[in-house]
Amino acid sequence: MTDLSQATTPRPHRPLSRQAVMSKRRAQMRRITAETVRAALLLVIIVIFLFPVIWMALAAFQTQIDIISPGWGFTPTLRNFDRVFSEYNFLRYMGNSFLVAAVSTALSLLLGLPGAYAIARFHYDWLGVVLLAARIVPGITFLVPWYILFSRAGLNGTYVALILSHMIVSMPFIVWVMVPFFEGLPIEVEESARIDGATMLGTFVRIALPLSVPAIMTATIMSFIFSWNNFMFSLVLSGDDTRTLPVAIFNFITYASIDWGGLMAAAVLITLPVLVITVFMQRYVVSGLTAGAIKG
Repeated sequence: MTDLSQATTPRPHRPLSRQAVMSKRRAQMRRITAETVRAALLLVIIVIFLFPVIWMALAAFQTQIDIISPGWGFTPTLRNFDRVFSEYNFLRYMGNSFLVAAVSTALSLLLGLPGAYAIARFHYDWLGVVLLAARIVPGITFLVPWYILFSRAGLNGTYVALILSHMIVSMPFIVWVMVPFFEGLPIEVEESARIDGATMLGTFVRIALPLSVPAIMTATIMSFIFSWNNFMFSLVLSGDDTRTLPVAIFNFITYASIDWGGLMAAAVLITLPVLVITVFMQRYVVSGLTAGAIKG
């Protein structure tokens, strides 16, 4: 009969050979070196991308002399922001930008979501190609026709001209974000709703849209940011009363000089809303962009 004490006695641990120890150490060193290089490259990239933003934010609180003189020491001041609102009436421009961005995004969603659903469910590929062509063509291609059309219609310099011009870029983008997502939704759920008596519109509103909230948030955020930052269309099609922020920033640039303090303060005011939206809505953007690539 086998002795239980011998059966349960652990075998002595055989020490690793010198070659195995050296190989393990080299593997650890390679891993540490790779991680260090990766961290250093990431730090360099972060510094390159953040340096202009940091310099802009610091310059917004400096006087003109502090900005153009070498050195990092300065006394912070809010005079640039005070001049931006008091002398240049930036609140009106911010209101114009928000109005144009919000309305153009809402109308693009109203037209783009049903269009994307129709392309995904009924395979209207030709419509998708047309919208894709409108998205690929540079925006400046539409500028002259838009200007002539709006001038003859008496709409040049109005909010209508700006909203429609922004929609020609934002709506195709919304469609092409939403088509893969609608295609990835389980068709069985919609078929069950149709069997229960739901119409096509009811299925779209009650089934497809609630399941597509992450992608809709992504399309909404990206379209709003595009409209908020758009410069070219606003420069040509806006008027004195409808001027948006990217165009209004030219008030700080004259033939003889540049008001760097006011320019940087205005740039901070333009960037801040987009930065806040990006920070707080980034999880929707990531989930929406990745969910559309996964087929159900």
